[in-house]
Amino acid sequence: MKVLVLNCGSSSVKYRLYDDDEQLAEGLLEKIGTGEAQLNHTVAGRKKEVSVHEILEHRTGIELILKTLVDADKGVLKSIDDIEAVGHRVVHGAEAFSQSTLITPEVVAKIEECIDIAPLHNPPNLAGIYAISELLPKVPQVAVFDTAFHQTMPERAYMYAIPYVFYTQYHIRKYGFHGISHQYVSHEAASLLGKPLEDLRIITCHLGNGSSVTAVDHGRSVDSSMGFTPLEGLPMGTRSGDIDPAVPLYIMGKEELNLQQINALLNKHSGVLGISGISNDFRTIEEEASKGDRRAALALEVFCYRLKKYIGSYIAAMNGADAVVFTGGVGENSDVVRDMATRDMEFLGLELDREKNRTKKRGEAAEISTASSRIRILVVPTNEELLIARDTRRIVTSR
Repeated sequence: MKVLVLNCGSSSVKYRLYDDDEQLAEGLLEKIGTGEAQLNHTVAGRKKEVSVHEILEHRTGIELILKTLVDADKGVLKSIDDIEAVGHRVVHGAEAFSQSTLITPEVVAKIEECIDIAPLHNPPNLAGIYAISELLPKVPQVAVFDTAFHQTMPERAYMYAIPYVFYTQYHIRKYGFHGISHQYVSHEAASLLGKPLEDLRIITCHLGNGSSVTAVDHGRSVDSSMGFTPLEGLPMGTRSGDIDPAVPLYIMGKEELNLQQINALLNKHSGVLGISGISNDFRTIEEEASKGDRRAALALEVFCYRLKKYIGSYIAAMNGADAVVFTGGVGENSDVVRDMATRDMEFLGLELDREKNRTKKRGEAAEISTASSRIRILVVPTNEELLIARDTRRIVTSR
């Protein structure tokens, strides 16, 4: 089955086309809303195609993507009718969705209701759904939610210690994000270990410009570091992560900031960028730290220290762990972060093989723990789009 996977951001559309599990094409359309939108389109075995267009909204952008997929020179499809289903990444499904779902008018209405708690993410996700409904009206669509995997968290993990009325009235609770990635890598880790996921306790660390850690207990998410929004948890590229709630109030008073300004400060100007004053790119942070930049080194230390604490706390939450898994751009590629985050944890049974860690090949799944480590340490490349394609195929074929 040929499935098109769409991940629509506020000014971008990331896409992949699959034939079952085989990837036929992928691409990224950036700078939507301008006259200089750039389409990067790649077909396996061919040179990447780059073109610039005036794309003012998502529908026009998706129409361009569809035309490119059937283009005689650039495409891989004979006809647009070859697309049998479309899978969408949808960031927030709140408590309404605990699994991937065939898109119906009722489902769209529920996703629209979630805009209030996901104003930056759900509107562009919906724009993709609206566009496909117009351009491919007969093709079934499936929503795969970033929050769905975490709907198995118990109340003690997702409830905040604020008046309960705010949960009942405004649905304020921990939701967790990156669920598609955490679900995918936990299954891949179980396969790598040669054991059923249902028999394992796994801590998955999705580390990138946005980062989160999840405790996966026998296949179920029981806790995750991100919360009501993706701002909670680890310090990230530009997000503060966990912070004393009084701090933003204090800054607002001192600097006379409004709600929009403090929100921007915590989401766009904090994290490793805020500490280092250099960059939100961990590669740059590591490079400058190695040259002796004190604040870059501090940013790296803060990130890895917080990560280490989350790993330790989730070992406690699950009464042990069988594996710690690193994924995401930083988790897969930074031996420095993996080393710092697991250092001096032998007392918990977590022992990193530093030579394996240093020499692990890019893009490959690997075990990087010592032979005597009671808790295995793995690196597993994530593939959210493949999971979306698989869920879409499963749901459409089972109708």
